[in-house]
Amino acid sequence: MKLLAKWLLSAAALLFVAYVYSGVQVSSFTAALIAAFVIGLLNTVVRPVLVVLTLPVTVLTLGLFLFVINALMFWAAGSLLQGFEVRGFIAALIGSLIYSVLGIVIESALETLFTKK
Repeated sequence: MKLLAKWLLSAAALLFVAYVYSGVQVSSFTAALIAAFVIGLLNTVVRPVLVVLTLPVTVLTLGLFLFVINALMFWAAGSLLQGFEVRGFIAALIGSLIYSVLGIVIESALETLFTKK
């Protein structure tokens, strides 16, 4: 149940990112659902590999390169899907930052909601 709620709220977060920032466009809620799924899949499968491969750069930049990796995952999802468009790397960086902050809020809210008894 928590996973389904997180997926729906992540799709809503993508719609919010598209609403507040013009560099990201989402055509519909269905496209947002698919995009949230693909972003989650990329973050689960590809991101750990990139983090390990770029570890020296990440250490040299004191972890700031992780923002670049997040932006690349966001941009890759925009490149793979129709209905979810990211207009360049800077748009991906700003969009991924907003989406990450919303993801933290969603995760925190769901954690408190589903651990209450």
